[in-house]
Amino acid sequence: MQDDAHSSLFDISGKTACVTGASAGLGRRSADVLLAAGVRVVGVARRGDTLSEWAEDHPGQAGFVEADLADRSCLKKVVETVSDVFGPPDILINAAGINTREAADGVTSENWNVTLDLNLAAPFFLAQGFVPAMKRNGFGRIMNFASLQSFRAFPGGLAYGTSKGGVSQMTRAMAEAWSSFGITANALAPGFFRTELTAPVFDDPDRAARNAAQTCIGRNGEPEDIDGSILFFCSPASSYITGQVLSVDGGYTAK
Repeated sequence: MQDDAHSSLFDISGKTACVTGASAGLGRRSADVLLAAGVRVVGVARRGDTLSEWAEDHPGQAGFVEADLADRSCLKKVVETVSDVFGPPDILINAAGINTREAADGVTSENWNVTLDLNLAAPFFLAQGFVPAMKRNGFGRIMNFASLQSFRAFPGGLAYGTSKGGVSQMTRAMAEAWSSFGITANALAPGFFRTELTAPVFDDPDRAARNAAQTCIGRNGEPEDIDGSILFFCSPASSYITGQVLSVDGGYTAK
């Protein structure tokens, strides 16, 4: 009986989810983790062809919506279209993001806007759109993606770091606003994982090695290193945890 109770803590089978940035990287990993847990997942990203192929590999369990989430004018429609696939989602994972990597003196207004719109505005307005259904159901899980740059400044990361610092505070504010309705809001702050977004880092072997040495564990992250945290934040196991930012960085921020 006790074993059944423990296993049910992480049981999210039958739930529905929306995962942004699901065409690649940690967004794709998040979507695949939820699918493996028995969740029906709608992936959202600009690359509809990639999402279509992914959804075809999971008939009846995966759907997709092609959208440019940096365009605020489309977000209301995205909420409606996602909800039409499997019904309003119980889980929202905001993984879509961009890092333009511009020196502070060279940050352009255009890239500033797209960074803040995609990394910060889209997660909020999507959550705001899905929350009414979560309130009606008395259950919701919002998981945002923060970053090492939520806490530390890196060269070429002024706009990105600003957006990710905002994600940390937005997560706390979401928790304050909505957790009394059974909706938790938390964030993961990954360290250095090999993804499209971090390709410039890993293209420099010396830099990648320095980052690995900065961790307590002694290596950079692998995609599977976020699996447990995703399941935890999306499941009943974390029902009394909200407004938190969990660093999944091998101890990078501990040193």
